[in-house]
Amino acid sequence: MGDLSGAVSAGEVVVVGEPLRSLAARYGLAWRAEPPAEGLALRQGEAGLEIAGDPALYGHPVRADFVSGAADHRRRFGGGRGQLVAKACGFGKGVVPQVVDATAGLGRDAFVLASLGAEVLMVERVAAIHALLDDALARLAVADELGEIAARLALRHADGTTALADAIADWPHAPQVIHLDPMFPHREKSALVKKEMRLFRELAGADDDAPQLLAAALDLATHRVVVKRPRKAPPIAGPAPQHVIEGKTSRYDLYVRRSLRTDAASP
Repeated sequence: MGDLSGAVSAGEVVVVGEPLRSLAARYGLAWRAEPPAEGLALRQGEAGLEIAGDPALYGHPVRADFVSGAADHRRRFGGGRGQLVAKACGFGKGVVPQVVDATAGLGRDAFVLASLGAEVLMVERVAAIHALLDDALARLAVADELGEIAARLALRHADGTTALADAIADWPHAPQVIHLDPMFPHREKSALVKKEMRLFRELAGADDDAPQLLAAALDLATHRVVVKRPRKAPPIAGPAPQHVIEGKTSRYDLYVRRSLRTDAASP
């Protein structure tokens, strides 16, 4: 894949730098030797792969990180099984679910679940974001005392709306819980949050196919589907959730097929 000349439109990601030429080819992404004048660049940063653009539009570069910063703090001080995502996914006495995160994003929720002992399969359809996750997993695997968590995390590059069954097929665990966090217009007041969301929206779109993703998840989950939503947002179009767990700014809609607790108690 040769160097591409001309301007790059905002929202289009280009892989930058000779060391990443093979990565661009693997994902079918555009590549160039030098950063584009505009738009988004997938590049090698000091701490790992990152996606960067005009700071005025997108803020700081975005990368997946399971070793330091917010992920490390949340692992140690985030509240353990008392966290909203853990409650929604069914963690309880004697219950450690097997979870498919079908909208992995930067893997923040998946990492929390794996740090609590769950086997987790991350599924991400956006090539550039999948590349960030793959890089973060490689760094996690060689981090002191964190290799056990890395061993519980698996990753697939697939579109959950059309290929979720294929993504799960060779995972050696049952998809007991499928976790969904589709894109939604967030209302956080923080400028940094808004800029990061702008970057993700340009890469991933608005998740207008969320109803199809929910339908696919409901077909495959053996026990429950959990959907993260802003607290005041409507449910995804489709069947009504049987239960809702609310937090201060977000909630989880639960679609339950059978009890995780009952299965855990079975001999």
